[in-house]
Amino acid sequence: MKTHITTTVNGEPEEFLCETEQTLLDILRDELNLTGSKEGCSSGDCGACSIILNGRLVCACLVLAVEAEGQKIETIEGMADGEELHPLQKNFLKDAALQCGICTPGFLIAAKALLEKNLNPTEKEVRYWLAGNLCRCTGYDKIIRSVLNTAEEMRRK
Repeated sequence: MKTHITTTVNGEPEEFLCETEQTLLDILRDELNLTGSKEGCSSGDCGACSIILNGRLVCACLVLAVEAEGQKIETIEGMADGEELHPLQKNFLKDAALQCGICTPGFLIAAKALLEKNLNPTEKEVRYWLAGNLCRCTGYDKIIRSVLNTAEEMRRK
């Protein structure tokens, strides 16, 4: 039997039907066509499916879709403001902080969650905050530098 869920995704009301064992990642990708969050490990180890759920950074592969009832969900698709990229997205591009792109949405969402809580993080704090996100292509330095550059820019505004 499917369960009817009403939630908010990227500021918009959403409704869907789900089985009790379906993950939120499955629903986001397969039912709501929000494919930015990637399935990397299905065990919460890689961070590719990171989303913000009620202001908290979580791996969508570890959240059951039925738990989304009445919740506020933010995905990579909601990060830009229309055609205007979020400062983190701009800096990831400018600083070449991405390669194959599988991990990039998760890193961006995790970095956004960090900067919403702390707009003046140290390099150590950025590294700690992003430790749940794995990248097999880069050495992380460009990603860390990009987050720190964004934080500095956002503090000036």
